Parts: sequence; C-alpha cells; structure tokens
Amino acid sequence: MNRTTTASWVRLMAGTAVLGLALTACGSDSSDGDDAAASDTPSATASEEAPPTDTFTDDKCSAAQTSADSFRVGGILPLTGSLAFLGPPEISGVGLAVSDINAAGGVGGAKACHDIQDSGDSSDMSVSTASAGTLVATKPSVVIGAASSSVSLNVVDTFADNKIVEISPANTAVDLSGYSPWYFRTAPPDGVQGNALGTLITNDGYSKVGFLVFNDTYGTGLRNAIEDTVTAAGGSCTYGCKGKGQEFPPAQTTFSSEVSGVLATKPDAIVILAFDETKSIVPELKSQGWDMSKTYFSDGNTADYSEDFAKGTLEGAQGTIPGADPDQTFKDRVSGWAEVGLGEPLSDYSYAAESYDATILAALAAVKGGATDSQTIQENLAAVSGATDGEECTTYADCVALLEGGSEIRYTGPSGIGPIDDENDPSSAFVGIYTFNADNKNELTSAVEGSK
Repeated sequence: MNRTTTASWVRLMAGTAVLGLALTACGSDSSDGDDAAASDTPSATASEEAPPTDTFTDDKCSAAQTSADSFRVGGILPLTGSLAFLGPPEISGVGLAVSDINAAGGVGGAKACHDIQDSGDSSDMSVSTASAGTLVATKPSVVIGAASSSVSLNVVDTFADNKIVEISPANTAVDLSGYSPWYFRTAPPDGVQGNALGTLITNDGYSKVGFLVFNDTYGTGLRNAIEDTVTAAGGSCTYGCKGKGQEFPPAQTTFSSEVSGVLATKPDAIVILAFDETKSIVPELKSQGWDMSKTYFSDGNTADYSEDFAKGTLEGAQGTIPGADPDQTFKDRVSGWAEVGLGEPLSDYSYAAESYDATILAALAAVKGGATDSQTIQENLAAVSGATDGEECTTYADCVALLEGGSEIRYTGPSGIGPIDDENDPSSAFVGIYTFNADNKNELTSAVEGSK
C-alpha cells in the first residue's frame, strides 16, 4: 500500500524568471491591451483604469452549521508548536477559498464557512487528538490539514472512521500514500521532494552526505528518499543513515554530540531534517567550524531566519519546498485575506496555494455530486481534479459553470498540481529550490516539476 517513488523530472524553470514574477509590485490583474487603449483616450481617468478591489469575507462557521445545510470546512492546522509559522499562510488559503466560494454563490446555494482548530505538532499529540474530536462533532464537509505528517497519522483514522474527508495541504510522508480512501493531499509525497533534494546535492558535486534528522515520520521518510537518490548516483551516507539509529528526538534543544558525530565522518554536505530544532542545530554547526554553504534544508525548515542568526550565517545554503511559487496576483489576494481574517498581511506563503486548492477541490466535488456531505466529496474529488480528463478551468466560478453545463472538469489552481491519482496523491507537482542570501532569507532560485 505504501511505496517510495522516484520523481521523473520533466521541467526546469529559470529561477530568475520566477523571482522576477515574485518580486513584481502590486498592479493590474489585466494583461490585455485595455490599459494602453485607455491611456490614449483623453477622457479616461485613473479610477477607470484601475482594477476592481477585492472584497474579502471572513466566513467563520456558526455552531448550527453542519454539512447537512452548509459547506462546512474544518481545519486542523498549526496555531501552536514548532510548525506555527505555517499556520497563517495555510489558514489564509482556506479563508480566501471560502470567501471566493461564497462570492460565486456558495456550493449549490449552500453557504461556505470555515472552522480552524489547532493541530499543534508531534511533540504533543494530545492537541491534535482533541481537535479531531471537536471537528468530528461539528459534522464538517471536509477537514483541511494537518501540516505535520505525524499529526495526520495521529488523526487520520479518527476522520476515516467517521467518514470525513481529510485533505492535507502539506503532508509529504510516503506512509500516507494510499493510506485511506478518506485521506487526500495537495502536496507531493517525499519521493518527489527527496529525489529533488538528493539530485540537487549530487549535481552540486557532493557525494558523502551526513544527516541530522529527528525521529519523526516526516524526517525519516524524507531522509530515506534523499539517501536513496544520493546512493543511486554513486554517493554514500556518512551519518544519520537509515538503520543506524542516529536520529534525535523531536523538541531536543542541544546538539553538541550530534554535530560532533556528523563532522567526525567528514561529509561533503550535511542535510538538516527538523523543524524548530534547526534554530539550535545551525549555531552548533557554525561554532564547530562547518561551512554552512554546504548545508541543505527541506520544507520543514527552509524559512526566513533573518531574525534568528547573524548576517551571513546561512549564505549559500539551500533548501527545497514542495509546491509551485504562486503568481503575484494570488499572493496579493491571499495576503489581502490575511489582513481581514488574521489582522495582518502574510510574510510567508508556504502551502497557502495548496490549502486554497484543497478547499476549492472539495467544493467542486460537492457541486459535481450535488450535496455538501463528506461522502459526496470523497466520491467526486479525483474527478474534479482532472482524473476523468475533463475540460480545464482555473477558477471556482468557471469550474462550477462547466459542471452545471454537464461537463467533466480539470481544476488547475495556483498550487500547480496534476490530477489526484489512485493513491489520493497529486500525480505531479512542483518543488521549489531556494538559496539563502546574506540576510539568512530563503530566495527561490529555480523550480522543477516532478511526477510520481
């Protein structure tokens, strides 16, 4: 049922082009010639040329709303814990999707709403256990989350036993591929990210790789995929290898012995697979004389460390984050929703697009099936993602129009994933490659699209 897959890389995009898009200033959504024509017309005014301003709604669920009369979106997302930095973009992706669904008339006339509960992290599973119970009691149409693969493995059976669809925007553990007919994800499994990261390391000329990895389903699964890629290319693992028992427990705070251990094996490169523990590992590596430009990170810790480390600490280090870099229009819109729903704009967009698409796909599945209950969504989710070779559409409103006209559809949203496959995974997805600058900020330098 569970298997590690090797990605088949089919596209490489120049990082400068992606960065150019990401750094574009906010402007008109229009790309046609209307602006040019307007500027040639003396009577045209600035207000006539400007695009309409989005109106966002923060549609929280009331206690009375259930999947019987509403499209109720539950969320089990990190409000606390080591992955709390992923909470704002993921919550905003859900919130924006719900806002867009209601702006387009809801789901078959039923209003959409969201109810976000805390997932915590793998260091205290009681948080997610309690939240899962709370969500089940509210009878949601779908649950978006969790961010942590280990947390999802803690709650997935609870949702499945109650016939509730769970869609994670961020889980990558290979153990979750095909785990349950009620579990889906809009992030690629670690076979895709691990192959990308392992290929990056070997293409950089390194063959002896050491791992500092925590004993977590996410960490060990990704380690295995990276190690397999490195060894298949003729390289070797020097420390933290699978079967060696050199993983450290989640939430550990001191790493002197682990860093001494990996450096004693004289690796060419070191991969850190951890969450918040990274903030303790990096200074220890630096103090023991490691060249930090030979360090690699993954989606669990490829983040902005400008407030955490001295300038230049991570300069040249690299990391990967699954998912396409969404265009500036989407970033502006999801950050605009965050100002309404969270009280401040986003500073990070990790998994915002995947959260948005998870919610939109679930709503389209409900429209296709003609009901907002979870079983209807489960039966139709793969189809609206394109598994039935439908007509491509890129917005909720346009997809609904096609469904109401009797067409099969393929929703293609800002996450850039391919149709859902027979293991309820994206059949293809992008992985972004990031390089840390002198301010310890991660900047997107390229992206590859991989297939299972």
